[in-house]
Order: sequence, then C-alpha cells, then structure tokens
Amino acid sequence: MNHAKHLIESKGNEIWSIGPDATVLDAISLMAEKRIGALLVMNDNELQGVFSERDYARKVVLRGKSSRKTAVSEIMSSEVVTADPSNSVEECMSLMTENRVRHLPVVTDNQVVGVLSIGDLVKAIIDEQQFKIEQLENFITTGY
Repeated sequence: MNHAKHLIESKGNEIWSIGPDATVLDAISLMAEKRIGALLVMNDNELQGVFSERDYARKVVLRGKSSRKTAVSEIMSSEVVTADPSNSVEECMSLMTENRVRHLPVVTDNQVVGVLSIGDLVKAIIDEQQFKIEQLENFITTGY
C-alpha cells in the first residue's frame, strides 16, 4: 500500500509557494508559469493557507476584485487540510473528498514536506490497480 511519503519521494518534494502579502496577479502568474493549480501561502516556512484557481474564480473574479490590488491573504483558503507522510493514499483521498480540496500539503513536525494533488492520488490508485491486474493475469496464465 502506498503512503503519502512514497508519493512525495517518487514525484519530488518541490513546493511552490507565495507570501501572504503578494498580489493575486503575482500568484496567478506564478501558477501559469509553473503550470500548477494551487500555491501554498507561506510566511517564513509557516503554512498559512492555500491559494487555488478556485479561490481566484470565486473570490476575485465573481466579486469584481482587482488582481493587481488584492493580496493573496485576503482570498486564500486559511483552513488548510493537511496529511501526514504516513497517511495511505486512500486516507489522503478521503481527506480531499470529505473537505472538497484538490491539493493536500503533507506536513511533518510543522514543516511542509510536499504537496499532493488529486491527480497524484488518482495516478497512484490506477498504478496500483494495474499492478494487481498484471499479477492476477500472470497467475492465471502461469499458475504462479
């Protein structure tokens, strides 16, 4: 069974973040440049929130705010759901589903060690299922 720790090790622990005082335009620009859907909002290595495309659409665009004048801290999601490296892929998926989030920071000892996306978890589940299918096919055709 895969755990958050294994997924972080395999995909890499690169973390893209922005400060809470940065503008929404800066955040959106960084997200476009890195081709990602969310940024962690960090202040001196302390996780303060998550800024996502969903936050942008619902809290800036729909409310008529200015991307150039609005600080990330004004619209970020500040109640951050996190996972522990020991959480299984299924536990991470449950956390994301129950809390309706698409990005899950992995935290140990109050330090962010990586971020998992819903895509990372779906890929891990598909890979595990494919492995099981191959093992069953091998067993059926060879007898062991």
